[in-house]
Amino acid sequence: MAKEKLNRPLSNLNPASSRRRLSRYGPLLIWAALIFIGSSDLLAGSHTAGFLVRPLRWLFPNSSEATLQTIHLLIRKAGHVVEYAILAGLAARAFRTSSRELLRARWFWISLLVVVVYSLTDEYHQSFVPSRGASLHDSLIDSLGGLAALAIIAWRHRAKTRSGSERIKRDR
Repeated sequence: MAKEKLNRPLSNLNPASSRRRLSRYGPLLIWAALIFIGSSDLLAGSHTAGFLVRPLRWLFPNSSEATLQTIHLLIRKAGHVVEYAILAGLAARAFRTSSRELLRARWFWISLLVVVVYSLTDEYHQSFVPSRGASLHDSLIDSLGGLAALAIIAWRHRAKTRSGSERIKRDR
C-alpha cells in the first residue's frame, strides 16, 4: 500500500487536497518570504529611522536625540517580536490542521523549530547585506516572539479542549 502511494503519478493527486494544502502552507510561505524581503536593505535601521523618528520627534518635541533613537530601537525590536509571532501563528495553523498525524500531534514543537531555524537563517542572510548585521540577540528576540505566540495558542487550545470535555461530561 505504501509503495503504491509512492508510485502513483502526480496527475492523480486530488485537486481539493492540493487546495487545502496550499491554503494551509501558502500563508506561512508568503509570510516567510516577506520576512526575507524585510531582512534586505529595505528595512535596515538606517532606512526606518527616517519614517519612524520624524513622527516621534513631532510627538515628543522636547525629547533628546538619544531618547528618540532608543524609542526607534524599541519599535524595531517590537517588530521582530510581532513578525515572528505571526510566523509562529501561521506555522501552528498549518501544522495543527495537517493531514499528517505527526505534524498535528507535535505542532507546537515543530512550529517552534520552524521559527527558531528561520530566525537563525534570517540573521545569516542579514550578514550578507551591507547595511545590516547578523545578531544572535535579534534571533533570540524573534524566537521569543514565536514562543510567546505558540504558548498563547496552546493555552487557548487547551482551555477550549477542557471546556469541551467538561461540556460532554455534563451532558451525560
